[in-house]
Amino acid sequence: MTASAHRLRGALVDSPTSLGAARRARRWELFAECFPHLETMDIIDLGGTVEAWRRAPVRPASVTVVNLFEPGDAGSDSWITPVAGDACDARAVLRDVGVTDQFDLVFSNSLLEHVGGHAKRAALAEEVARLAPRHWVQTPYRYFPIEPHWLFPFLQFLPLGPRARVAAAWPLAHSRPDSPAQAMSEVQWTELVGVAEMRAYFPGSRIIHERVLGLTKSIVAVADGH
Repeated sequence: MTASAHRLRGALVDSPTSLGAARRARRWELFAECFPHLETMDIIDLGGTVEAWRRAPVRPASVTVVNLFEPGDAGSDSWITPVAGDACDARAVLRDVGVTDQFDLVFSNSLLEHVGGHAKRAALAEEVARLAPRHWVQTPYRYFPIEPHWLFPFLQFLPLGPRARVAAAWPLAHSRPDSPAQAMSEVQWTELVGVAEMRAYFPGSRIIHERVLGLTKSIVAVADGH
């Protein structure tokens, strides 16, 4: 990434003073509004990281973080339990390491679009329903005009080949793939969804629209347990 592209991406999404940071802060506020008793809750985060919870402006009673790759090291933070494993099979992963699979709330932020197709998204939704009576599942909205991972207009609507070529070369991407094969893999593992799909995966949940300039930027399936 060039220096100018790095500065632009920072101003848009990465830096603490970016537009993206302001949007994420508002998301935490909305999360706290939806679940006003977070400090008493045992939460499972599907697809998150330890570091994200360290930086979060909310502090639940406990958080178990399940991540397929690197959940992070809890260190001295005894209220956080990192578990490496597939969030789409979270209960089995938790049983394997001797961690409870009963929680007050399931939290998942920008995971649903990366699990690998409809069957895996349906499996994730089943895990969400079985792990806790409440949930907050957020995912970028398919029909927002700027694809959020690469910051490229309408990238999600291009055929796979052109999408991979953009992913390999676009300077505003989070990181540059090492090869065309890696670029192809990254776009294949990113599949945005719309409201109809969210309603099908999470029937009975309230769908919240997070908006930018009046346009839906991401959608959140919320169940408060009532």
